[in-house]
Amino acid sequence: MTSPSDIQGYIERGLPCLHVAVDGDGHHFEAVIVSEAFRGKSMVQQHQLVYGALGDRMRQEIHALSLKTLTPEQWAARG
Repeated sequence: MTSPSDIQGYIERGLPCLHVAVDGDGHHFEAVIVSEAFRGKSMVQQHQLVYGALGDRMRQEIHALSLKTLTPEQWAARG
């Protein structure tokens, strides 16, 4: 079974991130990801970058993943 820490590691290895936090129960996961790579991209493009980092795992290991993607500026503004 895939754990939140597994998913966090996959994302961190496949995408340059300033912050990654993943929570979940083994079936449903939520991730908050902060990356410079998101700057200037739409939310769809940001999510595609994350899916690219996860690769085939999105079809095989991860069945439900909710994403919150932020640029460093957006993350800092959250206070």
